[in-house]
Formats: sequence, C-alpha cells, structure tokens
Amino acid sequence: MELLMIVLPVFLIFGIGYISQKLLKMDIKSISAMSLYILLPLLTFDTFYRNELTVDYLYLFIFSVFITLILIGITVLAGWFMKSSKEDVSAILLGTLFPNSGNYGAPVMLFALGAVAFDYAIVLMVLHGFIISTVGIFIASFGSGGTISVKDAILSIFRIPVIYGAAAGLLFQLMGITIDEKLMDILQMTGNAAIPVVMLILGMQLAEIRKENFELRNINAVVLIRMVVSPIAAMVLVMFMPVDETMKMVFIILNAMPVAANSTMLAVQFNVKPNLVSFSTLVTTLLSLLTIPFFLYLIGI
Repeated sequence: MELLMIVLPVFLIFGIGYISQKLLKMDIKSISAMSLYILLPLLTFDTFYRNELTVDYLYLFIFSVFITLILIGITVLAGWFMKSSKEDVSAILLGTLFPNSGNYGAPVMLFALGAVAFDYAIVLMVLHGFIISTVGIFIASFGSGGTISVKDAILSIFRIPVIYGAAAGLLFQLMGITIDEKLMDILQMTGNAAIPVVMLILGMQLAEIRKENFELRNINAVVLIRMVVSPIAAMVLVMFMPVDETMKMVFIILNAMPVAANSTMLAVQFNVKPNLVSFSTLVTTLLSLLTIPFFLYLIGI
C-alpha cells in the first residue's frame, strides 16, 4: 500500500488535469509552450548548476543508448514475427523506446527517493530528450515514408529548450559563476513549478485521446515491451553501471515508465499511426498504476 501511495499522488494530479480539460477545454498548446520554453529550462538550469559534473552523467548517457538499441532490436524482431508493416513497426517503436521520464518519472522519483533521485531523474530526462529528438525523428520519418538527413536530426537537438537550460547550468558551474542567493531562489521557485504543470499537462493530453479500432497485437507489443521488457533490461544493465545505488534505481524506474507524450507528438507530426501511439500512451499510463509499484518493490523501495 505504501508503494501505491507513491504513485497515487501523481495520478491525482493527472486526474485534475484530465477533468479540467474535459470541463474547461483549455488551450493545451499554450500551457505546454510555457512549460517547454520557460519552466523546464529553468528547472534543468538549476539542476545542472547545483550538481557537480561527474563521469556518472556519461554513464547515464551510454547506458541510455544501450537500452535504446536493445529495445529497437526486440521491437523490430517482434514486428518481423507479427509480419507488421513498416508504418506499424515505426509506430510501435515510438511507443516502446521512449519513456515518460519528465511528466511522470521525475515526480515519482521525488516522492519515492527524494531530492537527490529527482535531480538524477531530471538529468536522465534531458538525455531522453536528446535521444527522442534524434532517434525518434529518424523512426517517425522512416514510418511516414519521408526522408530526413543526419544533419536535420542533429539540428533538431538545438530546438529542445531544456538543452539550453542544461548547457547554461553546466557552463555556470564549470566557470565558477556565483548567482545571487535571492535571484537563485526566484529561479528555483519558478523552475520547481514545472513539475506540477507538466503533470497537469499530461492529464489534459490524456483527456484528448479518443479510442480507435487498432490491431490488438500492436497495442500488446507496446505494452509488453515498454512496461515489462524495458525495466527488466534496465535491471540487467545497471549490474554493469559503476554508479551509486540511487542512480541505478532511478535508471530502472524511469525505464519502467509508460509511453512518452513526445512520442505522440512525433506520430502526429509525421502521421505515423498517431491514434495507435496516443492510445498506447493512455493504456500504458493506466497500467503503470500497477506496474510502477511492482518495480519499486523489486528494487527495494
């Protein structure tokens, strides 16, 4: 019951966002823009400014790439067995590869393990954003029949506002620039608002999802790989990660998260079975109410 209470407060905020959107029909795009371009960059700036740059960041990136490659291999193999089309495989990949580490994972880590784990989760969120903005765009482009160059994919990284927040934080830290305490308090206060806001946004986005007719096997593939295979693969990989136990636990739980909202955005942008990806987001988010407490128990929380 204690583990369930870690997840329930998060779902409560999701629920408030969901109900509010159903009743008020708010402009999600404007709220998301505020979070994306103001709140999250300030949060990442604060995180990277306060936390000393160590080799652990590099390990997080390397092992995030490893698990992405593992999940690509498993998903493509599953698609081959199911004789899925190129578009289906691309849509399934968008669901299986990218966990919701920002809207969902970071708050859960805060409630489960505290401020240190939350900082690790923010770092991992930035790394996941880097991966989805390169690998994710290639996959979505492939599924839509379009073409995208390596240059375009790399340039897309520079359109992620949190990258600038992280880079500025690291620059200030490495150059030893000290920020006035009162100014830092304001920056922290504003950045901390990102967490409840992005949680509300996810609830609002879920309220906009409409049930469609899908091939059940595609939904099953996303659920199985994202919610079961991904965290198990993470549990194996952390055995080889030379980092502290808290970072290992964060890596596992964030890779147990449901489908990322950004996956839906890519599916819509490139018209790669957007309804399938959106519905996968809803289903995996609901199932996570059971799976996240289970994996929290497995890692000893």
